[in-house]
Amino acid sequence: MVTFEGLGLDEKLLRAIDALGFTQPTPIQEKAIPVLLSGTKDLVGLAQTGTGKTAAFGLPLLQLLDSEKKFPQALVVCPTRELCLQIVSEVELFKKFMPSTHVVAVYGGASIGMQIRDLKRGVQIVVATPGRLIDLIERKAINLEEIKYVVLDEADEMLNMGFQDDIEFILQNTPKREATWLFSATMPAEIRRVSRKYMKQPFEITIGKMNAANKNIDHQYFVTAAHHRYDTLKRIIDFNPGLYGIIFTRTKADAQNIAERLTREGYDIDALHGDLTQQQRDKVMGEFREKTLQLLIATDVAARGIDVQGITHVINYELPDDVEVYTHRSGRTGRAGNTGICLSIIHSREIGKLKQIERMVQSPFHKLEIPSGKDVCRKQFFHFMDKLLEADISHGDYETYVPMLAEKFENVSKEEVLKRMAAMEFNRFLKYYENAEDLNVRERTRDYKEKATGRSFSGERREIERRRDTRGREFSGNGDYLKLFVNLGTKDGFYKASFLQFILDMSDLRKDVLGRIDMKEMNSWIEIDRSSAQQMIKSIDGKNYKGRRIRMNEANSR
Repeated sequence: MVTFEGLGLDEKLLRAIDALGFTQPTPIQEKAIPVLLSGTKDLVGLAQTGTGKTAAFGLPLLQLLDSEKKFPQALVVCPTRELCLQIVSEVELFKKFMPSTHVVAVYGGASIGMQIRDLKRGVQIVVATPGRLIDLIERKAINLEEIKYVVLDEADEMLNMGFQDDIEFILQNTPKREATWLFSATMPAEIRRVSRKYMKQPFEITIGKMNAANKNIDHQYFVTAAHHRYDTLKRIIDFNPGLYGIIFTRTKADAQNIAERLTREGYDIDALHGDLTQQQRDKVMGEFREKTLQLLIATDVAARGIDVQGITHVINYELPDDVEVYTHRSGRTGRAGNTGICLSIIHSREIGKLKQIERMVQSPFHKLEIPSGKDVCRKQFFHFMDKLLEADISHGDYETYVPMLAEKFENVSKEEVLKRMAAMEFNRFLKYYENAEDLNVRERTRDYKEKATGRSFSGERREIERRRDTRGREFSGNGDYLKLFVNLGTKDGFYKASFLQFILDMSDLRKDVLGRIDMKEMNSWIEIDRSSAQQMIKSIDGKNYKGRRIRMNEANSR
């Protein structure tokens, strides 16, 4: 068995690791630490989130740096404030017996003056988000001339968020770096290009299969009608009373709407989306970490970099378009050796997309029945009974009240007491679910159709796909689409899912008004329902993206 002692770490770090209770390195730590301790080797580490990557680069950095020199020698760049603070928190634990080594976090949404003062006090490791770091560079408030080691953590997420130019600018401004260490969950072409341009024959480590999901996660899905999606979500939450999780939506409008509806119905939930100020975001995340909130509902962009321990469930209110996004979503649960569940709510037309994701993540997906109303009430009832039996009565002078309780219930049977307790706890559930309908989509209609027509459903789907390819869209009866041009493309750091999220967030439209999206390097074409086209143009045309004016118009009017 490989131990931390066998990886070449020094005594102070081993004492800190022992104090944390770690006994055996994770696979990424076992493979990366000996390579990184050489100090001169570039490295690409591919591993899913929650596999111990911070220790894999944090421990070697602490051993390689000179604590006597009070200027930045190592730079860790990551996509979000949350991840930035998490990395600093973990590195602080690792350097427990290295008091003269200092780490500073710099990120947007906090006082830049305070961060500049922290840097001036003397620091060896800077952990930064790209935007704030560039701001500090331009203010000449940080000197990267003596940086020896640059770590790009969650590199794929940084590129997905449009930070490619920022990353290249940062790498160009660290001319004396001896090594670049890149950690990522996936390896898209953009990361491969960055590694070729800025790294010298990097040592590559891959933990698990590319795009493969965490094997500790159970992937489940429920099939329902599109208009029953919210009712299905509510029933899933009610059927899992101990659930602590994140619900993912495509748009910020959906996130806010669902959060408001569930809050009105008594659930402890809040939304995380791009319209929140940093102060509001911190408040929501603080309440979620403290488990004051049972549920967090978020868009993919807003949830970047969230790392909260103990999440039991991830719920896909809608499937993402890209398998990489699904992997990032599901990776919020099942961390640090724990098990987790990733649930997806789909309608029958999305089964093909789900099977494609299943093949890509190389993990079986299990179809489950949406619980009936009686199932929900039964599950809640037994959960209440378990809580009742587990209640701690060791603290408090309950014995004082026992004679009074005995007298009060002298003529009431044990069975009646239990019934009354159940009534107090479950009246709301019983009333809500007493006539609950079956939300499952059954296969009988499809089977009958195939027998009656002699034509297979899958064959029919292929014909629809053929017509879609021929016409550039699939019309549903009297649908009418326009094609819009926009001067944004893959060169702007977008991939299909992040571009879709961007245009929907900007316009506050729903995905079902869109047809095909054709992305090129410099620009894209979007098919949209004619009735929604002007709203999208009005919301996006003339706005700025990364200092560039966005131009959007009808494709035939350019």
